[in-house]
Amino acid sequence: MSIIESLQWRYAVKKFDENKSISEAQINTLKEAFNLTATSYGLQTISLVVVENKEVQAKLVEHSWNQQQVTQASHVLVICIPKNFSTDTVEEYFKRVKETRNTPDEILNPFKEFLLNSLEGKSKEELFQWNKNQAYIALGNLLTTCAVEKIDSCPMEGFVPEKYDEILDLSSKNLQSVLVLPVGYRAEDDYMKDLKKVRKQVSESVLHIN
Repeated sequence: MSIIESLQWRYAVKKFDENKSISEAQINTLKEAFNLTATSYGLQTISLVVVENKEVQAKLVEHSWNQQQVTQASHVLVICIPKNFSTDTVEEYFKRVKETRNTPDEILNPFKEFLLNSLEGKSKEELFQWNKNQAYIALGNLLTTCAVEKIDSCPMEGFVPEKYDEILDLSSKNLQSVLVLPVGYRAEDDYMKDLKKVRKQVSESVLHIN
């Protein structure tokens, strides 16, 4: 299928087939796609938690507005950001750049100092919102990857982050959950699977300035 056909095929699954599981190769593809997501300054301040445990998934349903997709899905992907952001992230990034590209310090240092000064000047709330924005970029990338790989998905904001953090013990990893993406295969009796996609005309949603 073309990318457009894949995106037309995709929808927010309302019921997953509990008897079907995603292969290890497909999960690895999603992990790689997440890792390749574009992020602000390339800092990769986001993390992905992959849940593949029905008992844990069942516990999460109660804190997901009782959306049963969380327990029906083959896996649940939880996109997280740092609970306490540190500029150590910047130091680690430039260390990777140097190791990967062997870029001289005289080229790296001015940009490094700019980032450190910029981020140190932000409030905790500003850093939270900035990091959360990166999570949405990752979610979009994962949704598209799922569509291309013919993996069904259902993006969710409707959950209680504090409870997810508690159940998944995210605080011990300095993480907090911000978005959830159950993935798997649509059930044959999902009432949504054969409905036509409802969208504006491209001419209504896209402005073309010559």
